[in-house]
This record gives sequence, C-alpha cells and structure tokens, in this order.
Amino acid sequence: MPELTFAEIGSARKGRLFDEFALGQLFVHHWGRTVLASDSMLFTSLTLNYNPLYVNSESARELGHSTSPVNPYLTFLTVLGLSVEDLSEGTTEGAFLGVDDLEFFEPVYPGDTLTGVSEVVALRPSRSRPGGGIVTWRSKGFNQSGATVLAFTRTNLVGGTPSS
Repeated sequence: MPELTFAEIGSARKGRLFDEFALGQLFVHHWGRTVLASDSMLFTSLTLNYNPLYVNSESARELGHSTSPVNPYLTFLTVLGLSVEDLSEGTTEGAFLGVDDLEFFEPVYPGDTLTGVSEVVALRPSRSRPGGGIVTWRSKGFNQSGATVLAFTRTNLVGGTPSS
C-alpha cells in the first residue's frame, strides 16, 4: 500500500465530477481510522448482531482468536466511509448504486488502524443525466501492518459539469 504522511495530506478536496475520473485512476484515502473495542461492541449491539464471536471474548478464544474480532460489517463500513470524501461526497446528483464482490481476507481486532485505496475500474456516461455518469471503483482496506483485510466494488451515479 502506498505510504502517506500527515504533512503530505494538506486539505482534502471533497468529491469529484464525472469528467474528473479516469479508468485506472488510483485514490489513496487519507487519515485512516483506529477501530476500538467500544466501536465494535456498539455497532454489533445497535445492529442486533449478537454472534458470540463479536460479543464474547471467551467464545472468540475457543474459536482460535486472541480476543473478539471487530464485526466485519463495521470494518467494511469504515473503509467505505474513508473512500467517500475522495470519490462521491459533494456531488449533487450522486446516487449510491450498490456494492458487489465484498471479500474479507483477515480479521480486524480492536486497536487496528484501517486505511484504504480505491481504483476506478469502470466508467460510462449516463444516458439520463447529461454530463454525469456511472463510476465503479474497486476498494481495498488494509490494517496497520499493510495486510489486505477486505476488498469490494462499489458503483455510484456521479454528477457532471452542467451543460451551458
């Protein structure tokens, strides 16, 4: 994963227009997020996902974990959230069209820091929104050691420059 220091980040631009994306374009999402045990417990409780693996450390140890791993859907939503500012925030016509091919590779544990990158893998003009288009990204999430913890593909309708 490409390294990025806080000094290099500067102020981030929020979102992009359709004509600002190119096939193969890579985005390294800044900041990252350290996930706490309390984050996972709150998320798991609020989503009523009482799988013992995520709420009971003893049960997790019986399954070979050192402690309860972070709920994987929290991991997914955290990495998705890291990508929003670079890819889809601030577009007035943008609509989230879905996620495909979500894969989990490594468990995430409390105290792990997640970062992400996304690559434009498909791009086409919209038939119904002049200037806008459909953009698909392949995103990957990493832990602080650089191990890939998940990957997914997401698609959005992205607004474009208004026609004059």
